[in-house]
Amino acid sequence: MHADIRRYAIFCCLSALVHALYIPGVSIKSYRDGETIPLFVNKVYSDTSELQYKYTELPFACPPTGRIRSGRFTSGASLSLNLGEVLRGDRITVSDYELVMGNDEEARYLCSHTMDKAGLKRTRELIHRGYVAEWIVDNLPGATSFQSTDKSRKYYAAGFKIGSEVASGGAEPQYFLNNHVTLVIRYHRAPGRNGDHGKKVIVGFEVFPKSIEAGSRDENGLPKDISHAEHGLELVGKSNGTAETEEETETLTIPFTYSVYFREEAKLDWQNRWDMYFVAQDDSSGIHWLAIVNSLVIVGCLTAALAVVIARTVQGDIKAGLEEVRIKPRQRRGPRSPRKSTEKRGNLIDPLGDIEGDADVSSDEELLDDATGWKLLHGDVFRTPPHGALLAPLIGSGVQLVFMATGLLVLGSFGVLNPSFRGGYISVGTGLFVFAGLFSGYFSSRVFKTFGGHAWKNNVLVTASLVPGLLFATVFFLNLFVWIQASSNAIPFGTLVGLVALWLFIQLPLVYVGGWYGFERVGAWSHPIKANSIPRQIPPQSWYKNGAQTILLAGFLPFAVIFIELMFVFKSLWQDKSGYYYVFGFLAVVFVISVITVVEVAIVATYMQLCQENYHWWWQSFLVGGSSSVWIFGYLVWYYFAKLHIEGFVSSLLFFAYGFLACGVYGLLMGTIGFLAAYAFVGRIYSAIKVD
Repeated sequence: MHADIRRYAIFCCLSALVHALYIPGVSIKSYRDGETIPLFVNKVYSDTSELQYKYTELPFACPPTGRIRSGRFTSGASLSLNLGEVLRGDRITVSDYELVMGNDEEARYLCSHTMDKAGLKRTRELIHRGYVAEWIVDNLPGATSFQSTDKSRKYYAAGFKIGSEVASGGAEPQYFLNNHVTLVIRYHRAPGRNGDHGKKVIVGFEVFPKSIEAGSRDENGLPKDISHAEHGLELVGKSNGTAETEEETETLTIPFTYSVYFREEAKLDWQNRWDMYFVAQDDSSGIHWLAIVNSLVIVGCLTAALAVVIARTVQGDIKAGLEEVRIKPRQRRGPRSPRKSTEKRGNLIDPLGDIEGDADVSSDEELLDDATGWKLLHGDVFRTPPHGALLAPLIGSGVQLVFMATGLLVLGSFGVLNPSFRGGYISVGTGLFVFAGLFSGYFSSRVFKTFGGHAWKNNVLVTASLVPGLLFATVFFLNLFVWIQASSNAIPFGTLVGLVALWLFIQLPLVYVGGWYGFERVGAWSHPIKANSIPRQIPPQSWYKNGAQTILLAGFLPFAVIFIELMFVFKSLWQDKSGYYYVFGFLAVVFVISVITVVEVAIVATYMQLCQENYHWWWQSFLVGGSSSVWIFGYLVWYYFAKLHIEGFVSSLLFFAYGFLACGVYGLLMGTIGFLAAYAFVGRIYSAIKVD
């Protein structure tokens, strides 16, 4: 009975974590009838390109006039954005579209805009690549509505197409620009006293684009029949000059109009308005559960293997060693050889930790002769690794990433970070990373001192500069290509200066403080056995136990744990282009399981390496922990060729470069976890056989 209650309680807690609490925002904006609602235009993006563009800078966009005022917003003004919004390519501007709560507009004229030949060519290229526009009303992205396959539910896809491409047999395709939009604002009665006073809240924003020819319009520039327009606006320029200058003077004047309708949505509350964007992800919840079951099966098998290693093999070796200690000193001892005693004091430390050399030498010899496997490495297992001055900063940066990733997953799982907080994941992640400089300096300095380092200030400088410096240099280099393309992905110069200031004036001092405390106040970790003065010779290793093969094979299991969930993350980033991945409860569970898997793989791989009398486990454990990133990058390459349709050199360069950076960061994070797990394991088993 009690066991059933415990299982039910565990299931309820897991379900609560998976579904997560959603906190859409801290304030609700309500509107009264007749109040103007601002419409913001943001950017255009495509699933065939990594380049985004600011909407108001497109050749066909009507330039804002500044004639529309809505509270503190004036059309044409650009909004102040947080760091995450800037880095994700948002460029939000107040538009001239006039929306008045409760007032339907069957047709309204916006402007007429003339494009030259270069603008026509650019617009046709954008339509060919399937670019969609993102508009925003009350923090909701304008959506294209769809019906589920069984037509029982409606769901939203963020963005709407700017035009359409029509193939015409073997001839050149025709391109039509959507110059009319029907905006449907869905509202609900405001909660509380605002609702009692007749105020309303917006729960949906739908955009239905349409292409209508420039002719057959009245004196106000409105089409005579919007609902039954037979011909669209084809992007074909007309000459205004002589035959010699026909191509240079090719232009097209495009009239833009819009319709506005307000419809009540009585069944959809404000706090659930984002659910419409996630219906497709909700339908895939069964696959998410499959990912968790798959992960649990893998980690269960690893746990069983680890239990055998620890419970039977390691503990058996330790018990056998302790039994030898109790029996052999009581056996009849022969005469002590001074020469051998001197050799023992100078070169060897027995398996039981006789550092001073005061134990019976004949007993030591017998113990060394009987020792097998990992116990033979007692005098070398804690020897300082090669390039330890590089490993220490990597471990510090890895701890910094662990703190950041854990914070983001916790905040995302409980709904504090959500799609309504635009750019929140990047902004909060950057803040957590900078603050975690304290932990980075602390762990890096302690590892550095454990390796026998003395110049801790140099180590602090390397720790604070190595990973952030490489990331910044790579991003800056890639940013040059994006600047040339005039894309909104290009990070403004002022933002780059701000990031450098954040790095040098906030993170670096935090790393310094953590490094000083870890090196001067806490100090190095103590080891149960000191290293011999002369390194032990490592016997030849089997080819399948070579470092590269072991590292690559060990990384497959953690990759298999997260493989299914990665599919949804990739789809959200590179196919949907919305970035609205919200099932952080599932992702948090899979992340925890993957961490457990990395810990167990690192321990098993380290134990097998020690049994082969190879004491170079420091770097090996780090590389084993992070080796799943190699498989993830391989999956990225396959995903690029099999699932995506990215075109152009710059877009492909951005995809692979940022994908490589993400895999490198993930590998550093998991490598640090693997190193710390192996370090704790090695310290535990060798301290268990030490006898004072």
